[in-house]
Amino acid sequence: MDKTWKEIVALLAAKNNTIAIAESLTGGAVSAKLVMVAGASEVYKFGLVTYSNAAKQKFLGVKESTLRDFGAVSAETATEMAQGLLRLGADFALSTTGIAGPSTDEEFHVPLGRVFIGTAAKDGEAFARMFDFVGDREQVIAQAAAQSLKELALLLGH
Repeated sequence: MDKTWKEIVALLAAKNNTIAIAESLTGGAVSAKLVMVAGASEVYKFGLVTYSNAAKQKFLGVKESTLRDFGAVSAETATEMAQGLLRLGADFALSTTGIAGPSTDEEFHVPLGRVFIGTAAKDGEAFARMFDFVGDREQVIAQAAAQSLKELALLLGH
C-alpha cells in the first residue's frame, strides 16, 4: 500500500525526525505537498529550490566537477544535493533534478522526462534513483512529486 503525505509526516514525528527537501525540476511542488499536512511544521526543517547550477553549488555544496562531468540531471548531482541538505541540519533529505521540457540536455544526452530523486539519511547512505516519466512539463513534474512520496516512504523504511 502506498503511503500518503500524512503518513510520512506521522512517521517522521513518531521518531522526532526532521526532513529537508532540495528541488530543481519540481520547483517546490514536493515541499508544497508536504506542508499541506497538518503537523508538518514539527518535521519539515526547510526546502530549497536550487534551479540553477550556481545555486546547487552555493547552497548545497554540489561540486563543480560533478556538474561538469555528469551534468545537473544525474544521479551524482541528486545525491550531492541530498547530502548538502544533511550538512545544513536535517535527519533525512530528499532532492529532485530532471528535465520536464520542452528542451532536452543535448550535452549529456538526457531525454525529456528523465528525473533523478536523491535521498539521504543522517545515519545512512545517500543515493539517487532514475525515473523516466512521460507527458508534458506539468505531468512530468506531477509524476516526480508523486514518486518523491514513494521515495520518502522507502527512505523511512516503509
